[in-house]
Amino acid sequence: MRSIWNGAISFGLVSIPIKLVNATENHSISFRQIHLADGGRIRYRKVCELDEEEVSGGEIGKAYEDADGTMIPITDEDLAQLPLPTAKTIEIVAFVPADRIDPLQMDAAYYLSANGVPAAKPYTLLREALKRSNRVAVAKYALRGRERLGMLRVVDDVIAMHGLLWPDEIRAPQDAAPDGDVTVRDAELDLADALMDTLGEVDMDSLHDDYREAVEELVAAKAAGEIVLPAEPEDTGDGKVIDLIAALENSVRAARKSRNVEGAGDGDGNGGMADVHPIKKTPSKTSGAAKRTTHRTPTGKTVTRSGSSTAKKSAPKATGAKKSTSTTKKSAGSAGSAGSRTTARKTATKTAPATAKKTATKKRTSSSGGTTAKKTAPSRKRTSA
Repeated sequence: MRSIWNGAISFGLVSIPIKLVNATENHSISFRQIHLADGGRIRYRKVCELDEEEVSGGEIGKAYEDADGTMIPITDEDLAQLPLPTAKTIEIVAFVPADRIDPLQMDAAYYLSANGVPAAKPYTLLREALKRSNRVAVAKYALRGRERLGMLRVVDDVIAMHGLLWPDEIRAPQDAAPDGDVTVRDAELDLADALMDTLGEVDMDSLHDDYREAVEELVAAKAAGEIVLPAEPEDTGDGKVIDLIAALENSVRAARKSRNVEGAGDGDGNGGMADVHPIKKTPSKTSGAAKRTTHRTPTGKTVTRSGSSTAKKSAPKATGAKKSTSTTKKSAGSAGSAGSRTTARKTATKTAPATAKKTATKKRTSSSGGTTAKKTAPSRKRTSA
């Protein structure tokens, strides 16, 4: 980048040689004035009012116009002799918090670049001091024939300077506020807050000049000889708000719709896919009936159990003897049939006590033979006794 000014930063007794570089650039599309009849370009020529002759740039000087119209010539030599200590120096006068600077004073922005190797050390010192203090430097400098006010702050690893307007150049906001007392209701404030929350934040790098792009497309179409159709104007409402509440509600709905459309294909959104919800399992009639089972044991007690554990825990009580129950389980395990165990448990649960005894006796007899039956018989006698 080309420097527009060379000088130094005066930081107490420390002098830092720097170069001033423009930090901004203008992307506006400029037009030329032409003669509509033949398309010839219209140029401005500098003509002397006295002799009506065109004057070149080398023959033009400066003058101050007095109140009565008298021209007082001022030469560059006159200005150079003025005691202007900031002619080649950016003189830091104070360090203040950034919020002390009114944004209304902000003007052009510049980058300050270290001029030469010796300037690197004091330049870095000032930069790091500004970073650590969380403050900005207020300075005075001269540029384009006048003394100006500036603010120095750190941007990444570079010291930037914002030109500031002098405090007496800021107009007071007189007659800018609405006339009369206006009352705002809480409901309106709530809708305004909702609209602000819906709009949320924005990535400043994503903002661009739509009008400039439209002008560029218009120029390209005209250069190619294409016919440009006028765009349909948007309904802005002519600045008339009939119902503030309705306008705020419509704004919130429009903002939410716009945000949903913009985020449809983002990684944070659903990418246009529907939400998937797990299907709830419906319990079957059998499992629902098996939740709580009530039956009477051989001893005459009424027992309530839940699930399949009812059959398991009821089987020992149905026989009334631990040995018979273990014999039945072992016999069923040696037979290797899971289906017979399930059948025995269901039968023991659903049938009457007498039927359960007969079924258990037949099962033990078929699985273990006569010896098991003999052992079970005494157990029945003891139970009945």
